[in-house]
Amino acid sequence: MIRIEIIANHSVEENILEALKDRGVGKYYTKYPSIFGVGSAGPRMGDAVWPEENFALVIWCEEEEAQGIEQAVAEVKEHFPDEGIKLFKLTAAANSGAGTGAS
Repeated sequence: MIRIEIIANHSVEENILEALKDRGVGKYYTKYPSIFGVGSAGPRMGDAVWPEENFALVIWCEEEEAQGIEQAVAEVKEHFPDEGIKLFKLTAAANSGAGTGAS
């Protein structure tokens, strides 16, 4: 299993969701609607000084779907290079059954 985390400015949220839908990937996700932080695109704090906010999507999927998600996000990032769109991909270790009584 692969865990994909997409973090981006709210301004491109619809673009990202539409790109995922168009490719038929990322159908099931967890959305964190409002997140704050400082990244390479600058602070996003949702306050009077740094009013912008980010959102995040977390998607668990298989490798084939992960590749489609990466392509969809890359397309959006190409159109909006200054919106701080980030994608993180983590591979989950296979469950060895340790500690479950399984052998």
